[in-house]
Amino acid sequence: KYYPPDFDPAKIPKLKLPKDRQYVVRLMAPFNMRCKTCGEYIYKGKKFNARKETVQNEAYLGLPIFRFYIKCTRCLAEITFKTDPENTDYTMEHGATRNFQAEKLLEEEEKRIQKEREEEELNNPMKVLENRTKDSKLEMEVLENLQELKELNQRQANVDFEAMLQQYKEYEEEQKRREQE
Repeated sequence: KYYPPDFDPAKIPKLKLPKDRQYVVRLMAPFNMRCKTCGEYIYKGKKFNARKETVQNEAYLGLPIFRFYIKCTRCLAEITFKTDPENTDYTMEHGATRNFQAEKLLEEEEKRIQKEREEEELNNPMKVLENRTKDSKLEMEVLENLQELKELNQRQANVDFEAMLQQYKEYEEEQKRREQE
């Protein structure tokens, strides 16, 4: 490009881009979902050309939250989901339903049980003692089971395969001799 000697870049007006500008990005579906209009199953990892925008008036600890618009592969219905940095996940907004995730429910259940246990222990010192004894009993049982498995493996490791093969050969020779007699 040619820049004349009297060129002044400050005279060029700046572009006024809107805050909610949408970008086209290539992304993979972050979870298994099913389209609400046609029932098409969209599996995790399916690639899409999506529109991405920053969600206005929403942030988590200063992190911006993004919204993605994709189209169903069969009926071209619009599906939207957004980032959820609090849970390091995505949340479904509309157009599809998220398929069942057993792992997530199991984690939530474990967290709830742990929280209940901590609350009980906070209020009741006897409960702390009971839980400690239960944990120690469980640990002792696990150690005993582990020791039994080690002993069982040790017994199996002491098997002499050469002697077994020799015994089998002798048995076969005995069988042949009997048949010949």
